[in-house]
Amino acid sequence: MGLMSEDADPSEQRAVARPAAANAQPGRVTFNRLELHRILNLYGRMVADGEWRDYAIDFLKDRAVFSVFRRASEVPIYRIEKDPRLARKQGMYSVISATGLILRRGHELERVLLVIDRKLAVV
Repeated sequence: MGLMSEDADPSEQRAVARPAAANAQPGRVTFNRLELHRILNLYGRMVADGEWRDYAIDFLKDRAVFSVFRRASEVPIYRIEKDPRLARKQGMYSVISATGLILRRGHELERVLLVIDRKLAVV
């Protein structure tokens, strides 16, 4: 360990030594905290309504995917994808049905999720 003065807080030393993106895996697309919070809020409401039962999250090189299942043994009924390559074109967020049909695509996650968030869409 290096030289430390008596006034130095040891926790500050450890924080300085840690890289800024320690948890991020290089070369992978992920959902940030706010995106995941919004998706999991929707998921929680749908589970409470008895419509959804399971989910899976995949962080791939080119996109992040949140898959929703009615039952764990089935194919996902919806996939919420984040693809940064489309950020300047159609928008990086999309909701895809079980058949592969893109239900909605856009630049804002909130607006894209309205296609499956019936309670907010009706109001």
